[in-house]
Amino acid sequence: MVIALPPATAPPVTLVPTHTVSHATPAPHGWTSYTVRSGDTLIGLAATFRTTPRALAVKNGLQDARQLWAGSTIQVPGRVGSTAKAAPRSTGRTLGAHTVRAGETLTSIADRYRTTVPSIAKANGISTRAFIFPGQTLRLSATSRASGATSTATKAGSAKASGTAYRVRSGDTLLGIASRHGRTVSALVKANGLRGTVIHAGQRLVIPAAAARRTEAPNTFFGIRYPDKVVANAARNRQILAGRTVPTRAQTRTMIAATARRHGVDPRLALAISMQESGWNQRQVSVANAVGIMQVIPSGGEWASSLIGRRLNLLDAQDNVTAGVVMLRALTRSAGSEDVAIAGYYQGLSSVQSRGMYSDTKRYVAGIKALKGRM
Repeated sequence: MVIALPPATAPPVTLVPTHTVSHATPAPHGWTSYTVRSGDTLIGLAATFRTTPRALAVKNGLQDARQLWAGSTIQVPGRVGSTAKAAPRSTGRTLGAHTVRAGETLTSIADRYRTTVPSIAKANGISTRAFIFPGQTLRLSATSRASGATSTATKAGSAKASGTAYRVRSGDTLLGIASRHGRTVSALVKANGLRGTVIHAGQRLVIPAAAARRTEAPNTFFGIRYPDKVVANAARNRQILAGRTVPTRAQTRTMIAATARRHGVDPRLALAISMQESGWNQRQVSVANAVGIMQVIPSGGEWASSLIGRRLNLLDAQDNVTAGVVMLRALTRSAGSEDVAIAGYYQGLSSVQSRGMYSDTKRYVAGIKALKGRM
């Protein structure tokens, strides 16, 4: 969404841990090269290669964990009879591979295959809290099918104790589910360990207990607090759209692609961004009053109106798509690269150019590019 979630005054920092369990020798078999994969963390790599996050940081000159990104090459401890570039071996029986879909988490994937998050994390050499994105391929390991089933049952029991289990149906959105159960979107995100707001049919969610609602401010989202007026306007727009007929997902997809072609924007890019932002749902309105299919806030709508030369109504599906597409066109022309344009749609182009991409922005860009490849 364009500037719908204003960034903090400084980018979020994930510092290298200063207090860790040390090993007598960080690299008893010497060091070798390793290509960082999406979801890798210093802590996860340290566990995989039997060293410490601090030793990895010192060896590679890393000041903080933000300097670790997919595709970069770092030095890690070598292993006897193997190389660091080889994928970490799983001690369990391999079940196959799974391509991550929008809205999936490690927990939902583990539930689906009746395995555990630690088993998947170990099979892929990633942290159990690693960020995953649509299009990513994960190896599946049946280290303990029985324990996986037990884990699922335990989580189901835990859900009953702390909340209610809910199976996502076609057409559901986090906003709609939150509204029906009297919860906030941020409460659902926190309760389910989600990295975003996109969900998919068949996904299992936990609806937190009502008591949790008292700790959630109604005008906050992902830790950002919005003025009461903005929240009230968002509620009003949500109510208006609830009473309107909106296009189906198939109709929305056709509309986005046609509008993108008409304005010289790559249809796959526009489809990917709109899928990530709203799941192609015109009724989606965030607490920050980002409206509709392209999740455009009012100031973004004013900008888009000036770009196209007429007043755009963000509550109208076609106008909403047009607003997002023409802004994306302007960002692409100004940014100099597609990655920066995508980042600008999420973080704001001026912020990206002056501060660089924040860690969550980098994840957003990676997710959009993965989605684009599937459109």
